[in-house]
Amino acid sequence: MRGFYSRKLHSLLGVIPLALFFVEHLVTNFTAVESGKEGFNRSVAFLNGLPLMIVLETLFIYLPLLFHGIYGLYIAYQADPNVKNFGYSRNWRFLFQRISGVITFVFIIWHVFDTRIQVALGNVTHEELGGVMHGIVTNPVYFILYLISVVSASFHFANGLWAFMVSWGITVGPRAQKVSSYICMTLFVVVSIGFIASLLAFRSAEFQETATALVQCSAIQQLL
Repeated sequence: MRGFYSRKLHSLLGVIPLALFFVEHLVTNFTAVESGKEGFNRSVAFLNGLPLMIVLETLFIYLPLLFHGIYGLYIAYQADPNVKNFGYSRNWRFLFQRISGVITFVFIIWHVFDTRIQVALGNVTHEELGGVMHGIVTNPVYFILYLISVVSASFHFANGLWAFMVSWGITVGPRAQKVSSYICMTLFVVVSIGFIASLLAFRSAEFQETATALVQCSAIQQLL
């Protein structure tokens, strides 16, 4: 029974609050597409200006993320894919959900270290995050890794919503589950396009100015 409740909690946290945060993160990043550097900076400033932001991040992002990610690794380790014997789309999505979960968890650790932790350490300001992203996505290797990661995260998010609705009895019956699978896979495509567009926006020249300033500041600190 403990395994049953752990899986239910894992499923619930994947949607509330993590899926909600995922959508918010997409909206924030997409401001780089719609409004450029100034719009992105305004969005970041708004979020970090919320009261008790550190407490909110810890309770509603980091702690749920740690449980969902670590327990998800345990679930992935225990998984026994049977796509060789039964190559149905549902079985393939089961396999891709586990693979994308591992990729996403590793990516989040890397991304948080390069952004949020650097801000907390005082190495980067919130206004310089766009420049940090520019430096990352203009590196060809990092750009490809980011592309793979955001597509993996988008699939894990969308297919996870489908699995959540099945697990919690929201979509009952083959027809409801089939319709919801079409909706969720469409959502996967839309969200992937949104994140890829954001990555391309961070490669633009206006974010390069901040990235150049960061490099110059780092060089001065090394000299001092």
